Amino acid sequence: MAERHPLRGRRVAEVLATSTGGVGTHVRALLPALLAAGAQARVCGPAATETLFGFTATGAGFAAVEISAGLAPLADARAVAALRRATAGTDLVHAHGLRAGLVAAAARRLGAQRTRPLVLTLHNALPPGGGARRRLLALAERATVRGADIVLAASADLAENAWRQGARDVRVAPVSAPPLPAPVASPAEVRAGLGMADGRPLVVAVGRLHPQKGYDVLLDAAARWATDPRLTVPPLVAVAGDGPLQAELAGRISAEHLPVALLGRRTDVADLLAAADLAVLPSVWEARSLTAQEALRSGTPLVATRTGGLPELLGDGAELVPVGDAAALAEAVTALLTDPPRARRLAEAGSARAATWPDEAGTARQLVAVYRELLGAPGTGA
Repeated sequence: MAERHPLRGRRVAEVLATSTGGVGTHVRALLPALLAAGAQARVCGPAATETLFGFTATGAGFAAVEISAGLAPLADARAVAALRRATAGTDLVHAHGLRAGLVAAAARRLGAQRTRPLVLTLHNALPPGGGARRRLLALAERATVRGADIVLAASADLAENAWRQGARDVRVAPVSAPPLPAPVASPAEVRAGLGMADGRPLVVAVGRLHPQKGYDVLLDAAARWATDPRLTVPPLVAVAGDGPLQAELAGRISAEHLPVALLGRRTDVADLLAAADLAVLPSVWEARSLTAQEALRSGTPLVATRTGGLPELLGDGAELVPVGDAAALAEAVTALLTDPPRARRLAEAGSARAATWPDEAGTARQLVAVYRELLGAPGTGA
């Protein structure tokens, strides 16, 4: 018989760095299950994440710890000190992402509770490339995964890498996207809001405007669609998201007269996906993309890159193309737009694939079990 409150009285801290998307959404989704299991949960992260995700609305506590997205020695030293204070008396710390893990591991080494369990979830791989910064990141990754009691990896390739880095205990722990709300606006209303003429295809991309997301390749593909004779009218590519590449992408769209609209951060992703003829995910790398999950659950045909954890996540439920190949991306999209029966079959396969994924409740139960394993029964020592 399952324990009713397996974490009764346990004080746990969820730690994250700067986030505007998947990591913050994941942490927010876990909190109700931790509280229901009896834990006293606190989130430690940049103040902006509380504003964006509303962790305290679940009943959890929050402490501002400014952990940036990039390595910054002086800022990191301040973050380590702040995290030590914020987690004093905590029974377990769970860091989400390599940057949060680096700060949490340092805080544990320098603090009084050096035996306190540390769980690390890896959501992303290191960016490709070389140079001194890449070598420094690799050293930080190695130290962080070795410093955790358990490493939870969002995809199998992340798990394999953690083992290679010398982690003590690695487990694949899928990150589930929270369910999207039902669409509010009709497809016709969404298209009218985008200024679209009747019959024009709509291609939607959702994600931060960041080099990892491969939007440069998406713009290359959009240039091909604008001159493809098989398309009576080129699709409008609507990109929902903000980020550091905003000005660069906007400048290129304007200069090249590309059929792309940058929508900024949106709260109506469900409406956009329901109105779209298909979705695209041109990322350089992904583990278990929340956008991909949302597209398949919405019944929207998806074209994505064959990278990271996407093949194991999507199977035959999406059209997969090589990373960085604008011609292949353009051709896959064109083939679906010009063959509606094929697009419907892909959407059906995607929905079937999505039905096999664990939901948020299953993900949370797995995490509660990990905490219970490390901490022991309520009322006992770790």
